[in-house]
Amino acid sequence: MALKKIIAAGGLVINERKELLFIFRRNHWDLPKGKLDEGESIEACAAREVQEETGIQHAELLNFLCKTYHQYFDKWLKEEVIKETWWYLMQTNSSEKFIPQSEEDIEQIIWMNWSEWETFKSKTYPNIIEVVQAYKSN
Repeated sequence: MALKKIIAAGGLVINERKELLFIFRRNHWDLPKGKLDEGESIEACAAREVQEETGIQHAELLNFLCKTYHQYFDKWLKEEVIKETWWYLMQTNSSEKFIPQSEEDIEQIIWMNWSEWETFKSKTYPNIIEVVQAYKSN
């Protein structure tokens, strides 16, 4: 039986110093992302999720990076699903104020430079590494 597919979108946000924005939740460094709302464009979903999860109001959507897939148990649907996430590169000014979305268990939001990324990438998910690699290869 085929798994139900959940469509989501998110953003890899960079600043003027080319640092990467990361959120820390559930003991992992992650990127802001979330499910597509009915009638919403995938680009609008990515922008909305970045805004909701980080508080950033002015992230400019630059270009599509990649799609990732992962399987998980959806506690609301009470079944295994596959999530297809569309990732976009976005840019904002580093002076934007962060407001972590606590209801999504986001504890911390930071700008991470490339050496910090090398240190912290062991505490992230394989799909997030894939997104960062897609950015690096652009």
